Amino acid sequence: MPITSRFLDPLTDFGFKRLFGSEPDKDIMIDFLNVLFEGEKVIADISYSPTEINGASSKEKKVLFDLTCTGADGEKFIIEMQRTDQEFFSDRCVFYMSRLISSQLAKDSSNWSSALSEVYLIGIMEFSFKESDGDYLHNIKLANLKTGKVFHNGMGYKFLELPNFDKSEAELQTDLDKWFYVLKNLSSLDKIPAILDKRVFQKIFKIAEVSKMTKEEQELYDSDLKAKSDWNAGIEWAKKQAAQEAFDEASKEAEQRILQIAHDLKMQIARKLKQKGASDAEISELTELSLEEIKAL
Repeated sequence: MPITSRFLDPLTDFGFKRLFGSEPDKDIMIDFLNVLFEGEKVIADISYSPTEINGASSKEKKVLFDLTCTGADGEKFIIEMQRTDQEFFSDRCVFYMSRLISSQLAKDSSNWSSALSEVYLIGIMEFSFKESDGDYLHNIKLANLKTGKVFHNGMGYKFLELPNFDKSEAELQTDLDKWFYVLKNLSSLDKIPAILDKRVFQKIFKIAEVSKMTKEEQELYDSDLKAKSDWNAGIEWAKKQAAQEAFDEASKEAEQRILQIAHDLKMQIARKLKQKGASDAEISELTELSLEEIKAL
């Protein structure tokens, strides 16, 4: 697939890591996190962490994150991109969270004299939850259902439902709006919107300029775009196949129901003819029912 956009797609693996996963440009990730947490916490600095974490034993499943980083105060952030909904997506998010939490306690240690480091998972989603309420940012924490009081402040989930964000450039007001707009629309823009005058956005557009990439980088990005296109095409094909199968099944059931109704009507007519003294042979000829069915009436 040839590259035709001026700016790369931040929702490809290549684009996402190019913009968010570079140590020299970590101010992009820092700004993104600070906007998401909106004063709930302030991230002064981050360091990128390994994206692969082994279990405590060889029998435990290895996990591989898209990106993970640690804040200056020790808080840990998992950043995951998700293209489409999966049956156990929420389970996987909980598992990822639990793995980073459990890894903080050394093996054979029972020392609870110090608090665990905070852990947060941020999901950037190209789909909407099945039970979506239309919001484009979901903040989830462990809380008391009766009082609403947060039980533990040191963990939480933030899910960005990009399909639900439909603001135009003229409607952008907050930095959060602008971040959503960039994530969703960067690859379709041909220039930097005037409203995105914040330094971090200017930097993003500069890094995202496809023409500034090396030949090797363009080849990697092109391969990533093709993989995403193939994935999306596969999903669309699967949806169409499922819809066709559902239609065929519904049509088959409808046809069987119509045949059953027609048969029941013939049986009613046969009963009435029999009551009027018509012979079984005459009734069979008129209704196309078998003699065995008519004799059983």
